[in-house]
Amino acid sequence: MSFSQALSGLNSQSQKLGTIGNNIANSQTVGFKGSNVQFSDVFANSKVGLGTRVSAVLQNFNEGNVESTDRNLDLAVAGDGFFRYTDTSGEVVYSRNGQLSMTSDGDLVNAQGFQIMGYGLNAAGQVQVGGQPQPLNVSAEELAASATTRVGTTLNLDARKVTGDDLSTVEATDSAGDPAMIDYHYSNNFTVYDSLGNPRNITVYYEKEAANEWTARMTLDGTTLDDGAGNVTEYSVQFDSNGKLRNGVGDVDGNGAIAGIAFPAADYLGGEPDDLTFDLNLAGTTQFGNSSTVSNLTQNGYTSGTLVGITIDEDGTIMRNYSNEESRPAGQVALASFRNPEGLTPAGDNVWRASSESGQELVGAPGSGLLGSVVSGAIETSNVDMSRELVNMIVAQRAYQANSQTIKTQDELLQTAINLR
Repeated sequence: MSFSQALSGLNSQSQKLGTIGNNIANSQTVGFKGSNVQFSDVFANSKVGLGTRVSAVLQNFNEGNVESTDRNLDLAVAGDGFFRYTDTSGEVVYSRNGQLSMTSDGDLVNAQGFQIMGYGLNAAGQVQVGGQPQPLNVSAEELAASATTRVGTTLNLDARKVTGDDLSTVEATDSAGDPAMIDYHYSNNFTVYDSLGNPRNITVYYEKEAANEWTARMTLDGTTLDDGAGNVTEYSVQFDSNGKLRNGVGDVDGNGAIAGIAFPAADYLGGEPDDLTFDLNLAGTTQFGNSSTVSNLTQNGYTSGTLVGITIDEDGTIMRNYSNEESRPAGQVALASFRNPEGLTPAGDNVWRASSESGQELVGAPGSGLLGSVVSGAIETSNVDMSRELVNMIVAQRAYQANSQTIKTQDELLQTAINLR
């Protein structure tokens, strides 16, 4: 009987050595999770047991270290969750390895060609969180130009200026091409974009006309905004006695917006693009006894742009970056979690498949619920502890040797019994 007991010990320790060897072999595999062997005794209603057996090989899903790679398509999960991939057969698999590359078609895949999955875009071009996860693709389509419809500027106009004094004069042309002179105390300029994405320079000239009242006049590329008969269009900008902005002419929202500024295409843009129409929001503008200056300037138009690269945010959003300095989402990487990760079935290539023991997947956006965040430009190293594995190897080796010694001793006892005469 002791032969079978020792053989069971040899077999069990051999499996443990195999597990240790596999852990050590994958100590440099990104996202690898080591395994541990559990033993149980074999008992058959006898005073002496029948040896041992391997009862389970449990996977250790503790986090590995997150290390920087400075490669923006390398992803790591900081916290719970698995990347969701579709393999070459279309089956969904899970991995902690986020080393990605982009194909010529814009698919984001790992080294095995498995495509990472996440949330796509809705009709408005925004990420549709909570929809059905799908393989992610980064379109290389050019970003079309967008005409400016809104400009926001915050400035201070010097309250010390005196009406009619210390004026500067600029010579412009009106829409008919005739000379037009503009007097002003202060001017500022900004760039807007027409419907074809052409940059256009807008200059606003401010002249103090009366106490707490200024007049604004505009030019586009040096041509005045006028009625076509040489009369320059004027907008009133008014302040209260505390230097706070009052409603201006054309104000539609009560916070200093000069609405509906329009430069007709036929007169100002060569007749090729649409009319350029935008609102100029002066919210926050003041009239204090300090030098006239601009403290903030924004506008929402841009020229067309080509894709120059992508970045991935910690919430998994993949951003397409364009040559016109605009960015747009291409989708969002989804993460999946399981009630019992140890029940996942290893499938090789550093991926797992769901099983009845793991339970159903719970899919969500990174950073939501119990899911971890995505770290771009980093990888999660193997969680194998080499020192521990080497110690475990020594222990398993000694146990293997001891079991073999049991067989040797039993053989000697049998030989002695055979030699009795």
